[in-house]
Amino acid sequence: TGVQTCALPICLLAVALGASFILIFYDQFLSLLTRPYVNLCARRPDFNCAGELYALGPIEGLSQRMRISGYGGLILALPVVMWQIWRFVLPALSSREKKYSIPFILSSVVLFAFGGALAYWTLDKALEFLISWSGHGVEQTYQISRYVSLVALMVLAFGIGFLLPVLIVFLQLVNVLTPQALLKQWRVSFMVIFVLAAVITPSGDPISMLALAIPMSILFLIAVAIGFIAQRKRRNRVATDGD
Repeated sequence: TGVQTCALPICLLAVALGASFILIFYDQFLSLLTRPYVNLCARRPDFNCAGELYALGPIEGLSQRMRISGYGGLILALPVVMWQIWRFVLPALSSREKKYSIPFILSSVVLFAFGGALAYWTLDKALEFLISWSGHGVEQTYQISRYVSLVALMVLAFGIGFLLPVLIVFLQLVNVLTPQALLKQWRVSFMVIFVLAAVITPSGDPISMLALAIPMSILFLIAVAIGFIAQRKRRNRVATDGD
């Protein structure tokens, strides 16, 4: 009960501290967010874009500053949030399952960060594809709220997508799934991964979809391999206890 009571304030405090950090260095973070767009406009002068964002009203600049700070604060607070979520479900787990706490939290944070970084790296390619379909001579001017929302959703989609293997490994460790069953249905699993990548990719372009689906497929196979290793260790432990 104590863990449940203090989890929410701790998470909110971590998000607030992260948002405050983003707010202090807002100009640097905004420059980082717009760099793919700026570089694309410099590389493709035929796209008729200046690499600048615009606001439709006097308060939009302030609202977007708060939004970027909120998104950034949540991402920076992710380790704390993940740890508090894990502590919430910890009482329902066995002692053997509890020992996976630190590896699961660390792997979740690393995979989410890697997914977000991949989304950022893919952004200029996605924009280039989307702009190329706008038609010749169409001027590209983006509202700050639309652009920031696209970047945030891309990072969130890739980050969540990269958490799939953590969930698969956990379900194997608690014997909800077996690596044999997952490997037997690998065709169906790959199809689900590609459909899921197409659905959650906010830009809707094939470059981003493939950039998400291919790593997710590789991570799925790694998760199944980890399941086989864990299963073998479990059998050896049972055999040793039986002797």
